[in-house]
Amino acid sequence: MEDTIIEINNVSKQFLLPHEKKQSIKSIFTTLFKSQTTFSEQKALQDINIKIKRGEFFGIVGRNGSGKSTLLKIIAGIYQPTTGEVRSLGKIVPFIELGVGFNPELSGRENVYLNGALLGFSHKEIDEMYKTIIEFAELEDFMDQKLKNYSSGMQVRLAFSCATMAKADILLIDEVLAVGDADFQRKCYEYFQRIKSEGITVIFVTHDMGAIRQYCDRVALIDSKRLIDINDAETVAKKYVKLFSEYREQNAQPSRQSKRWGNKKAIYKKVMTKLVDNGENILLTMLVEAREDILDPTFGFMVANEVRQPILGSNTNIEQVKIKPLRVGQEAKIQWKLPNIFNEGRFYIELVIMYKSVTEVADWWEDAKCFSITNEKRTPYIVNPPIGFSIE
Repeated sequence: MEDTIIEINNVSKQFLLPHEKKQSIKSIFTTLFKSQTTFSEQKALQDINIKIKRGEFFGIVGRNGSGKSTLLKIIAGIYQPTTGEVRSLGKIVPFIELGVGFNPELSGRENVYLNGALLGFSHKEIDEMYKTIIEFAELEDFMDQKLKNYSSGMQVRLAFSCATMAKADILLIDEVLAVGDADFQRKCYEYFQRIKSEGITVIFVTHDMGAIRQYCDRVALIDSKRLIDINDAETVAKKYVKLFSEYREQNAQPSRQSKRWGNKKAIYKKVMTKLVDNGENILLTMLVEAREDILDPTFGFMVANEVRQPILGSNTNIEQVKIKPLRVGQEAKIQWKLPNIFNEGRFYIELVIMYKSVTEVADWWEDAKCFSITNEKRTPYIVNPPIGFSIE
């Protein structure tokens, strides 16, 4: 079709991973000149079909390891597909491995000329662009220093600034702004807005759903090496957040060993978390076993962030819930329902069973469970409740 600039047809990619087999010390010496290497196949992509239109700002999203960056490298020609093909019309400039070709022993100035030459510019053309490049990178005072003395953020800024000078029909962008500061990211997004208005085709891989919503005309969602959906930005962003939240909730593990103490007259046997009500609430479910009679049990919980800063908590005394006595051998299921006001990140649950007017501890369990939250809206604060706004 005339308006199709990139066509991805039935693309699959597999990598061969080598494994050395040495079963004994004897085999090491008796097989010095024999290959003991075996290979296993790792699927990176499976049967991907996408058509991207000329002038489209096209997003690709997915969890880590889903295959989105591999797909971008296949489009760029860095990898060859195992099966299938990619057809493109126009010059492709990849913003993927920024700074490849930079020499750490050369100065920033020398690296600009080196990078420009690799992009196909003459010395005179680079002379004309040089001021614009360093002003964009905001590195005027550092251009005569060796690149090895730059911070990683400074190197990314210089590499991105050089790459913006390339003349392209298609730009491939893969999370290149992760190291830049907020002000530099704003500059880069302004650059994206400009090239979008110029009709340049952009393929954009990111985890930032705000950027996806702001820039992308259509978005592909890849999961477990396969294409799940291609749709408008809003539809795919919602699917991504739901998919990612469910995955992180199921796979979250505490980053440190939990601590637990108490006389064990009653214990928590199992702890579970689940997003409910379309992600608006979090259900905490605990199974409790009584090992001795407890006449006045109190159950409590606390949720903390990754640096163990308490965020919220409660117990059955505070909630004025009357709990029946627990009898030896009895099991009970306890549930707390919390509003999902948490910001992006990992959170830790601390649990307690107390009795005798909360003076005795049966089971106090730090880091009993970890869960993760992925939000469409991110704020720099501890919690992220729904907030209304109006103007008249």
